[in-house]
Amino acid sequence: MKSPDLVTIADVARHAGVAVSTVSYVLSGKRVISEVTRTRVLANIRVLGYHPNAGARALASRRANVIALVLPLRSGMQVPVVMQFAMSVVTTARTVEHDVLLVTSDEGPDGLRRVAASAMVDGLLLMDVELHDERVPLLRELGRPSVLIGFPADASGLTCVDLDFHRAGQLCVEHLAGLGHRRVALLGAPAAVYDRGTGFAHRTRAGVVDAAGRLGVDAVVRPCEEGTAAVRRELVSLLERWPDLSGLIVQNEAAVGPVLAVLPTLGRRVPEDVSVVGVCPDQFAEQAGPRLTSVPVPAEEVGRQAVSLLMRRVQGEPVPAATLLDPTLTVRDSTAPAPARR
Repeated sequence: MKSPDLVTIADVARHAGVAVSTVSYVLSGKRVISEVTRTRVLANIRVLGYHPNAGARALASRRANVIALVLPLRSGMQVPVVMQFAMSVVTTARTVEHDVLLVTSDEGPDGLRRVAASAMVDGLLLMDVELHDERVPLLRELGRPSVLIGFPADASGLTCVDLDFHRAGQLCVEHLAGLGHRRVALLGAPAAVYDRGTGFAHRTRAGVVDAAGRLGVDAVVRPCEEGTAAVRRELVSLLERWPDLSGLIVQNEAAVGPVLAVLPTLGRRVPEDVSVVGVCPDQFAEQAGPRLTSVPVPAEEVGRQAVSLLMRRVQGEPVPAATLLDPTLTVRDSTAPAPARR
């Protein structure tokens, strides 16, 4: 007997004693086939171990069994973190027998229209969502199943999932304020991320500012470029202007290591002189020295939830419009009571 990988539709037809077109109609459902013939064909498919190719499966189910992950690679993005989201989407999609088409070109609405107009995919997942994302109006018009990993300013009529970054920013300030810190700074993503209105960065910044105002903490927000030299420039500038700065919130995975390395060279020990909190995946926090107090970015969970929501939409099931994951703060070695309190 042939290997299942070598069995063809013609082999099935010969063993079942029917025409090749009959087997094709059984697989595609394009024509009504008598139950007796259909049963005989399916029995021979099982005996021979025949596996229809992707095109035949798509015809039979009216689906491509592929989802598109629209992830434009832009300046300022933290690729290692982005790939954690992407890997979660890919591995979760496989559990529901779907492949993932990764779309990385930054074509805006045109690229989205091109992918959605084809029969290649069953649904769309969008990442790097901006507050005023130019893809959103088209997404509403297309009527294709879609989920956004992130929130635009106006999320009406959309399905979105993400960490509650506004609350994450608040948690960082609340933790530092509870330790007696009264002047803190947020070292955020590179300027390009803020300039194009990326939602997670602006929401974290708003959470930091809101909590600081509520708790009587002085807070300053600075974008931070990648690299040790850029981090050093920012820290020198901050400490020259605010010598009593004792709390840092870092939302820039590439800056975590340099921040912890540069501060001691400027005469500031961590956490004795400056406490540092990160908004980043756990692996960055655990591998830092000292281990970083952090609000984890749950990339794996967000990816799982996004695929689950999209599959429900593909099936025509109702889904919540907004799914915000509650942030938590894990205390490690990089935070301590403020120097004045000690």
